[in-house]
Amino acid sequence: MNGKKILFVSSELVPYLPENEVSLMSYETPRMVNSKGGQIRIFMPRYGNINERRHQLHEVIRLSGMNLVINDMDMPLIIKVASIPRERIQVYFIDNDEYFKRKSTFTDENGNLYADNDQRAIFFAKGVVETVKKLNWSPDIIHVHGWLASLLPLYLKKFYADEPLFGDSKIVTSVYGKAFDGELDKDMVNKIAFDGVEEESIAPLVNPNYNNLLKVAVDFSDAVILASEEIPEDLKNHISSLEKPVLPYVSLQEFEEAYSNFYDTEVLK
Repeated sequence: MNGKKILFVSSELVPYLPENEVSLMSYETPRMVNSKGGQIRIFMPRYGNINERRHQLHEVIRLSGMNLVINDMDMPLIIKVASIPRERIQVYFIDNDEYFKRKSTFTDENGNLYADNDQRAIFFAKGVVETVKKLNWSPDIIHVHGWLASLLPLYLKKFYADEPLFGDSKIVTSVYGKAFDGELDKDMVNKIAFDGVEEESIAPLVNPNYNNLLKVAVDFSDAVILASEEIPEDLKNHISSLEKPVLPYVSLQEFEEAYSNFYDTEVLK
């Protein structure tokens, strides 16, 4: 890992959000790479339930100010940063008042998925790529965690296919157990098609449920990590049908060597 550049893109991360499987591995994996001499960048959404004062978030003016087009609407991109003090790790936050100001992550106070979660996912994917372009930082590996980040592989391979900064980057998606019931907006497939992505690439998103979001993510990834013991059978079968490297589940206590070897011998080979 020494000297390798790894971009981590996650929908959740401790200590900014409560601990769960996604938020914990989204922290532990970059911490491991950092300790082995790798260079890292971490991106996550700036949800309204993240305490900016406690975590000392501040806006980076030189990276903010761009508008991203989401379903024919101009949406301002705001970039904030903070540091995880004990690890000296910097985290970049993708922000927009319309999408992320509300005081919870994915659902309203009644537990219903936000109606615009699909647009939030598109905005997050585009926001990460545009910010990394401004940083002019070319990652060797891009490692995706969590379903709200799951459109990133698709956008990198389709919408940003001609972007030279990512020409040699390898994409790894960590697949976790089922994260939500129900579906995102049925019109999601048309909003992605608006960006010039052909519909056959995103056919599963005609039914935009958790399994189908992750199917599209792994279809456009170079390698897959099974990050939960229990993966939905339908999703597991789809991953098994792909001819790409797959790392079976390993526990938190054993992941460091397994992930590091997987990066070195399967992803970067």
